[in-house]
Amino acid sequence: MIINTPQISIVNNLSLRDGVLVGGVDEAGRGSIIGPLVVAGVSIRESRIWQLTEMGVKDSKALTPRARARLFGEIMKVADSVCIRKVNPVEVDDNVSLRRLNRLEARVMAAVINNIGADEVYVDCCDVNPIRYSDYIGQYLKCSPKLHSMHHADVINVVVSAASIIAKITRDEEIQHIRSKYRTIGSGYPSDDRTMRFIRRYVAKNGNAPEFARKSWKPLRLLLEQTAQCKLRA
Repeated sequence: MIINTPQISIVNNLSLRDGVLVGGVDEAGRGSIIGPLVVAGVSIRESRIWQLTEMGVKDSKALTPRARARLFGEIMKVADSVCIRKVNPVEVDDNVSLRRLNRLEARVMAAVINNIGADEVYVDCCDVNPIRYSDYIGQYLKCSPKLHSMHHADVINVVVSAASIIAKITRDEEIQHIRSKYRTIGSGYPSDDRTMRFIRRYVAKNGNAPEFARKSWKPLRLLLEQTAQCKLRA
């Protein structure tokens, strides 16, 4: 069964379930200034985790784009369940302004966990305190898996690595959609000169930020403040 909405996609192959289901959850695009934050979860029977290792699954950042694309399709075939959630820049901005970005990510991870049917789940922890982050996720869970909140889980745990690939490919597709219209936008990260050049030009031309950019990120926030001050002096 495949379900697609603007915010969440689920692939379920749970009808043949036997044995323990192990889940992994990771994100892509947390630090980006352009595009969505994407959280993905994968669950697979414990007896078949070896297939992920055999096919070459590892942290998405350690793979070439070509390898990620190949593994995306292979993961979709062997996983019992895959859930993808996209968080738009407006929702990110709203939570950053309240200093709740980690809680937002925890809530979205919980929504993903609620959909992958896993008995035991490993998540890549964005908080300095993994126990606190686990507690954040637990506040939004509607199920009761054994939960492991870990730093660098995308490197340590192959199921989380699989989730990192799903999240990365999904986010890259979103960025490519934006790129098809605006061309040279770079990677979408503030450390990318091409991205910041695009944003500066966009703001200079339009007087505001593009709808797919995060206004709460400091470089863009300062740029918008400067633009507003220039308008007042004009």
